[in-house]
Amino acid sequence: MSKNILVVAAHADDEILGCGGTMAKHADAGDDVAVIFLTNGVGSRGAGEEDSQNVELRDCSAQKALGIVGARSLTRLELPDNAMDSVSRLEIIQALEPYIKSFQPETIYTHHGGDLNIDHRRVLEAVLTACRPQPGSFLSQIYSFEVASSTAWQGSSLSSAFSPNHYIDISQQLDRKLTALEAYSEEMRDFPHARSIKALEVQAKFRGAQVGLEAAEAFVLERSIG
Repeated sequence: MSKNILVVAAHADDEILGCGGTMAKHADAGDDVAVIFLTNGVGSRGAGEEDSQNVELRDCSAQKALGIVGARSLTRLELPDNAMDSVSRLEIIQALEPYIKSFQPETIYTHHGGDLNIDHRRVLEAVLTACRPQPGSFLSQIYSFEVASSTAWQGSSLSSAFSPNHYIDISQQLDRKLTALEAYSEEMRDFPHARSIKALEVQAKFRGAQVGLEAAEAFVLERSIG
């Protein structure tokens, strides 16, 4: 039986960086994979006409990337990019809740609470609150993923480090993840930057080697209801 799988990401490209291979694996299994982006991902970079063009480019890149891994965009909210701490957590939750309730995902993948990026941290808080356990809940699991150039850059004295306890084999989906990342060419960097195609391939192979696989994506299990 197919499942509803939801990825909640602060910015377009976070979803592929964090769980692009897993999204493709779910799609291969016949699951309905959808993504919610909470910001336009570029609003903090410019203003006016140039900013509008950047938003359009980012949206086009997202649609292309999601098509490659077999997912779809459920919506993009209009919360402030790289400034989600400027709005109340209640506002974020209220913006997110209707889409979660409508889609009724069995599994959610989202950001890790220890990321350097403030938007990432606020997203996890909002997801956990919006999905607080209730009788008859449709949600079974919440996983948090790592995002290159954010998760590993947080200072150890400021937050808990990403310590994965769940791995998903993406040996057969790694090439599609890397191809999807190429759709975000304007966001990718040259090696040895952490957000380069080569570095992300190495990361997937390293995570795989940790558990005896050719390639994997790593997660922290935030909640599981069996």
